[in-house]
Amino acid sequence: MSWRLRFHGVGNASAVELGSAMATVERDGAPWLTIDCGAEGLTAYSAQYGELPSALFVTHVHLDHVAGFERLFVGSYFDPARHGKTRVYVPAPVVPLLHQRVGEYPNVLAEGGANFWDAFQLIPVGNAFWHDGIRLEVFPVRHHWPDSAFGLRLRGSVVWTGDTRPIPEMLARYADADELIAHDCALHGNPSHSGIDDLEREYASELLRRCVLYHYASDADARQLEARGHRVAGPGEVVALNEPAIMRVQTA
Repeated sequence: MSWRLRFHGVGNASAVELGSAMATVERDGAPWLTIDCGAEGLTAYSAQYGELPSALFVTHVHLDHVAGFERLFVGSYFDPARHGKTRVYVPAPVVPLLHQRVGEYPNVLAEGGANFWDAFQLIPVGNAFWHDGIRLEVFPVRHHWPDSAFGLRLRGSVVWTGDTRPIPEMLARYADADELIAHDCALHGNPSHSGIDDLEREYASELLRRCVLYHYASDADARQLEARGHRVAGPGEVVALNEPAIMRVQTA
């Protein structure tokens, strides 16, 4: 069994040419779990797989990470094979924020008779959840207000930080099994995002060696990050992952 991480987009909210930061964990070449649902990222997803995601994890609700939900609603609600079956895993504190962002519009259909969440299977999650018989872990990150943004871990395989400042205390716990670490990083940091100086100051060299950087501002910035010796993801790039070293259950 092979596992991979496909980056649909790697840019920050302004770098639309790089696509919104979004990725899919693939198992044996097929999409398994998608992280976030930005507008450009959803377009890239559809172009790659010829369909819409069937399972997503939402890190936080800034629009470059959730703007694709309106299109996903239409694609799911009107397709009998997908209606109510698209799994959306959301950290419990983020659920009301997500609803305010994407589900609160009055009369989601002009003719009425529909609720936004009718199209989906919304699954609030705590510090861990099960998907397809495999356990994943969820942890808070440093992005704007506390408990508004979260990262994801597939133990032994991959850690996705989502948008964040450096989080050495979290990665000491949630990236201790030789996982690949997909990490928010720009050339210059700010109060809600990591810059490369921040990561080089806060993280040990062994941790930086496992990082693949995304959510940067431009292709030129990516080249400068690479020139400093760091691995940088590009739009559409696919990275091989280790086999998850986690608890499994048999599914019917």
